[in-house]
Amino acid sequence: MADKKMVEAIASMEEDFAQWYTDVVKKAELIDYTSVKGCMVIKPAGYAIWELIQQQLDARFKEAGVQNVYLPMFIPESLLQKEKDHVEGFAPEVAWVTHGGLQPLQERLCVRPTSETLFCDFYKNDIHSYRDLPKVYNQWCSVVRWEKETRPFLRSREFLWQEGHTAHATAQEAQERTIQMLNVYADFCEQVLAIPVIKGQKTDKEKFAGAVATYTVEALMHDGKALQSGTSHNFGDGFARAFEIQYADRDNTLKYVHQTSWGMSTRLIGAIIMVHGDNEGLVLPPKVASVQVCIVPIQQKKEGVLEKAYELRDRLKGSFRVKVDDTDKTPGFKFAEAEMRGYPIRMEIGPKDMEAGKCVICRRDTGEKLEVALDQLEEKVGELLETIQKEMLERARAHRDAHTYEARNFDEFQKIFAEKTGFVKAMWCGDQACEDLIKEKMSVTSRCMPFAQEHLSDTCVCCGKPAKKMVYWGKAY
Repeated sequence: MADKKMVEAIASMEEDFAQWYTDVVKKAELIDYTSVKGCMVIKPAGYAIWELIQQQLDARFKEAGVQNVYLPMFIPESLLQKEKDHVEGFAPEVAWVTHGGLQPLQERLCVRPTSETLFCDFYKNDIHSYRDLPKVYNQWCSVVRWEKETRPFLRSREFLWQEGHTAHATAQEAQERTIQMLNVYADFCEQVLAIPVIKGQKTDKEKFAGAVATYTVEALMHDGKALQSGTSHNFGDGFARAFEIQYADRDNTLKYVHQTSWGMSTRLIGAIIMVHGDNEGLVLPPKVASVQVCIVPIQQKKEGVLEKAYELRDRLKGSFRVKVDDTDKTPGFKFAEAEMRGYPIRMEIGPKDMEAGKCVICRRDTGEKLEVALDQLEEKVGELLETIQKEMLERARAHRDAHTYEARNFDEFQKIFAEKTGFVKAMWCGDQACEDLIKEKMSVTSRCMPFAQEHLSDTCVCCGKPAKKMVYWGKAY
């Protein structure tokens, strides 16, 4: 019964999605809580996912001409104060350092909530001429934001992320880079994480503090809530003017640079859990699974069984990430554990299989079992992992599309959110007063104005005035 009990220990996602999520991150051993409130230990299984995200995202950055750098984690208070909108946006979440050892500091230092101001201070001294441009830099680091409500991966006081910060000679170059990086994010979410996203622009109310425009990729979780999965900001020359970042152009006149910033964080791990997970636990897309194939020896004390399992592992490990579960637990417990941890493929090998020259393969995403001849193993495993990756994206897209609705008036709008969960597409006049009213009445925010605009009606869903944009609305994490 031990194997049954392990799965029973997670809440049903249909009954209590929040509890299900917490159970999965704990039982799949992705995180542990710490004595530092709002901060988590990312355990090996969780960190391995982050490493695979980091490797594959970083490779895409490098293809896009991005270079990695590292800047300090401390920001002097005077530096943070230089861009008014920016400091106001972050003030409530900033953690301050007031002492160095036993001595009070002459000036408080903040622990970076984001690094725009440090990059600006650095660029001011590093950029002199048009020959120094563009600067296309990124850093992998942690940031601190003193959140009141925290949830593992989705919102913690310290989290890991990457933040790109670029400087360009012209407004057009900055805009092109902003959209280019958003497209990198969208492609990464779909091709690597198997998460379909909506690409679009944030409204002024929802944009980044200090940005001219913010662009986002929005994903829909299994419970119908939206998750902002990556953002890309065009700063125009606002930061450059505040920090005096100028360059001598070809005609020898001084000009301000145009900047961008873009980031993705460990909340992507939360997205993977909430888009793909089920009542048995985690379901990992093969591209971010640290174990793609888990080999479970059946009757492993019988002569030759364990050796065969190791031999199969050694055959596969050149091409795939493989492990043998050679613990002394029962096969049933091992199966439940492999399911909880989300390994894409579980392979069973026992004395009867060895005699028949085959093994049994089980797909984590569908539960489907297949018999595979051992002499075709590499080829079949490769094909199956590709199929799983592709079908996980298709299922997630079908779920999103089935939970995307249209509203043409306020009654319809309210009724959908009262009865259903998901994205609602509706027209908007462009006035923040309507956004505020919708948030106040329904706890719903504008997620983005998608690049793929549709004309659903002539009037705003809230006030009835002429509509300017079609907007995706939703309840969000």
